Amino acid sequence: MKSAVETLNPTRVRLTVEVPFEELKPSLDAAYKKINQQVTVPGFRKGKIPARIIDQRFGRGAVLEEAVNDALPKLYEDAVNEGDLKPLGRPDVDITELKDNETLTFTAEVDIRPEFEIPDYSGISVEVDAIEVPDEDVDKSVEQLRERFASTSPVERAAAEGDVVTIDLEASVDGEVLDDGVASGVTYTIGSGELLDGIDEAVTGLEAGGSATFASALKGGSAAGQEAQVKVEVTQVAERELPELDDEFAQMASEFDTLEEMRADSRKRLEQMKRYDQAQQAQEKVLDELLGLVEIPVPEKLLEEEISTRRHNLENHQLAQMGMNLEGYLKLQEKTAEEFETELKEQAERGIRTQFVLDELVGKEQVNVGQEELTEHLMRRAQSSGMSPDQFAQAVVEGGQVPVLVGEVARGKALAVVVESATIKDTNGEPVDLSDEDETAETVTPSAEETADGEADAASADAEKTEAAEDESKPEKAEA
Repeated sequence: MKSAVETLNPTRVRLTVEVPFEELKPSLDAAYKKINQQVTVPGFRKGKIPARIIDQRFGRGAVLEEAVNDALPKLYEDAVNEGDLKPLGRPDVDITELKDNETLTFTAEVDIRPEFEIPDYSGISVEVDAIEVPDEDVDKSVEQLRERFASTSPVERAAAEGDVVTIDLEASVDGEVLDDGVASGVTYTIGSGELLDGIDEAVTGLEAGGSATFASALKGGSAAGQEAQVKVEVTQVAERELPELDDEFAQMASEFDTLEEMRADSRKRLEQMKRYDQAQQAQEKVLDELLGLVEIPVPEKLLEEEISTRRHNLENHQLAQMGMNLEGYLKLQEKTAEEFETELKEQAERGIRTQFVLDELVGKEQVNVGQEELTEHLMRRAQSSGMSPDQFAQAVVEGGQVPVLVGEVARGKALAVVVESATIKDTNGEPVDLSDEDETAETVTPSAEETADGEADAASADAEKTEAAEDESKPEKAEA
């Protein structure tokens, strides 16, 4: 077999393969055997029909087509290995010449991983937010805990800010009451901002039995993003009573004996959250700097598929769960369809480039993944998916996705290598040490399923997509 590689662009090649006919003999024998089992010819036992009779009755072309389709995957794989290529996705195969008993020639166009060098990244320097927890943040945290232990009691007076009202709602668009726009017995705290815009002003001053109508843009449902007339009726007004902020409250709401101990614990928790956010921010910024050091072309078909996948996930999973369509989502985001498509493309492209760079780093830094690391990652993924570790592990194994998880861990470790070599300072000019942050070993970009606003990148999802493309790199059947 002879093969030649023609570079069409940095991410696509055309293979031209010439195969001597004798190399097709095993596939020809298999084709005759297969046809023998499928057809019946009077005078011959099933499976014992001579090849010349099959040629006469069913045509040599049918046999050749079966033989070529049987041989193509192996021939294509051999040509890929000979050319030292890293294909992505299925190739477009074209049989250019098939001379019986002489030769088979075919071409295969396929996307490939781009070739690039990882530059020196030791000089990367980024600035992140300093870890500061002002007293106001501690006060807010304690107040939120206090809110959870608040009690309510009905009152016979007009509703005011902070009161808990029980209300019935009815939303209409163009005079028509929406099927999913009616709700009864809704509990709402005035001033919380948890429902529709304008509802606070509408219910403030109303007593039980009072009603009002106001205009508001719907945040979900069949008419998400549309202006609606909303009728609200108050059925009960209740006054909230907050517990006193004292040691007794601390003992009731926490494991601490004094209010000061509880406040100190709140400050510690807030610091831990900010430290985690700081680590995430450092990883994001280091990754941005790394991507800025290297030009990486993105295969067009892979990019198109990733954009389609992201759009599908947004519309059919995230927005569907919120009872919202894309049109309503864009209105709420105040984005045009063109702006949305541009952002979607940029995010998909960045995600794919991220995966390519981190995969290259895995090889360059000889990153290995241990069983314990894989198990910890599986546990985290199971938790985020809402499945038990056993259920998630079973789904991963049955779906053949273990290599995907290994790749995710390896890419996270590769990024950690770059982060560790970077100079990271906070906004106060102090050096930041991330060595104690366990999460820095994880790829920071969430999957497409984990973001509803489309603003975050999806390196893990793109990695899965690209690996799937590599797994599906066998040619489709070709017509002989």
